[in-house]
Amino acid sequence: MAYVRKVRTTSGAVAVQVARKDNGRVVVLAHLGSAHTDAELGILLARAREVAADGQQTLDFEVSARAQSVSDVADYREAALLKTSTSPAAVAPPGRTTGTSSRLLYGVLGAVYDWLGFNVVDDPVFRDLVIARIVEPTSKLDSGRVLADLGAKTVSYRSIQRHLAKTVDDKYRDTIAAKCFAYASDCGGLSLILYDATTLYFDAENEDELRKVGYSKERRVDPQIVVGLLVDRTGFPLEISCHQGNTAETTTIVPIITGFVQRHGLAGTPVVVAADAAMLSAANLKALDELDCSFIVGSRTTKAPGDLESHFHWNGDVFTDGQIIDTVTPRHANNKVNDTALRAEPVWDPEQHPKAWRAIWAYSAKRARRDQKTLAAQEQRARAIVDGERSAKSARFVKIKGSDRHLDETSLARAQSLVGLKGYVTNVPVTVMAATEVIAKYHELWKVEKSFRMSKSDLAARPIFHRQRQSIEAHLTIVFTALAVSHAIQSRTGLSIAQVVKQLRPLRSATIAVNGTTQTFPPDIPADQRHILDALGLKTGY
Repeated sequence: MAYVRKVRTTSGAVAVQVARKDNGRVVVLAHLGSAHTDAELGILLARAREVAADGQQTLDFEVSARAQSVSDVADYREAALLKTSTSPAAVAPPGRTTGTSSRLLYGVLGAVYDWLGFNVVDDPVFRDLVIARIVEPTSKLDSGRVLADLGAKTVSYRSIQRHLAKTVDDKYRDTIAAKCFAYASDCGGLSLILYDATTLYFDAENEDELRKVGYSKERRVDPQIVVGLLVDRTGFPLEISCHQGNTAETTTIVPIITGFVQRHGLAGTPVVVAADAAMLSAANLKALDELDCSFIVGSRTTKAPGDLESHFHWNGDVFTDGQIIDTVTPRHANNKVNDTALRAEPVWDPEQHPKAWRAIWAYSAKRARRDQKTLAAQEQRARAIVDGERSAKSARFVKIKGSDRHLDETSLARAQSLVGLKGYVTNVPVTVMAATEVIAKYHELWKVEKSFRMSKSDLAARPIFHRQRQSIEAHLTIVFTALAVSHAIQSRTGLSIAQVVKQLRPLRSATIAVNGTTQTFPPDIPADQRHILDALGLKTGY
């Protein structure tokens, strides 16, 4: 007849077996496992009783039995640990699952947060708010629900508000930015830094000192703020800044670059800053040059006729696919730097052309086809307005004077002559960087745009449920930190942060009460999810 057998192992655990006696010998029929805790022992005993009774392979937590403890099993290694009590043990209630949580996901995100060095900010509430932002972006009030689902310790909303204030008062953002800089330096990504700005609007009716109506990229008329983001060449965030909603984007780049250079002592260090044409202004380029920063900024197509004056004079508007023209562009509109008497465009030299910057223009047949398509649609719309077929609105190529409307043929012809051209302005001499490399570095800007998209979509930087500047700045610090953690995970796994969360969140840890005690058991991790942990260099003991 089979019976349940408990035996101490050499490691001190309790092995649970199903055995039978055969002529005085013990024959082990099944080894159910080894228990290190009372809860594990209770589960193994329940399983063993079923196997001994009828060979069932399912675990029934309804089996009630005398509560037993691993300390009740004799330890042959230390006789002093043997128990001699003969009092009957209490009857253990049936096993029950008391709760489940995504502890694995919480542990993974927390491990990457710590690995980036962000745990230098000694604030577990801030850390949890960052993790909650990555898992399920929501309001700070609702973040307690997300953290509870992750198995984290929750705090009151009042405590969260206190920690938001501490985020600004104790300058968490500066500390996080320093760690981001260290990480990007270790990865060798600081030879090129990328900058862009965007707007975040508020569902509010009235303006205040920070939230103001301004030019909105989402074409809204709500109060907004302007947010600048500086990233390395991979898109990893380095700095974030917040400005009044009516601030011109061109005025945001210099303060953030200046702060970045000063914070990390980069004066004299060769750093190339790339930004789009929205940042192109004489004041910006002069300021960046005075900071000893090399810059690559997109140029406006309307500047092409002046920059390529010699080419247009001698060749008209004829270009070949892939043609690159390395020339100069005046620093100010009243400067004259081109000479049409010379057939070749001048090549920029900082000593020979102190009143100009280097300009590079590239022609693409593919871009020309796309530009022609856009121009055709704009021309059709303009003609419809001029003919009275559409209501008179402000439109390109339409001149309106009183009730008179006519097509601006000159502007249309000029635009058609410039299709396919893309310009770049830089202060890097041709002896240091070839034109093709300048263009390639500029085209890395899609990575900062990708980071902005991630902050707006995956991390839901808006809607912002705050109205005071301190709370808004704290919110941006949380988003900035969450963006860094998310980018590090994406870089190592090759998966979007949304996919990582989607795959790990369903793996639930279960808290079970059995045998008079409570134990939390981690989930079984399938191969695909284990690959994620392996890519992050993490163990599975969460």
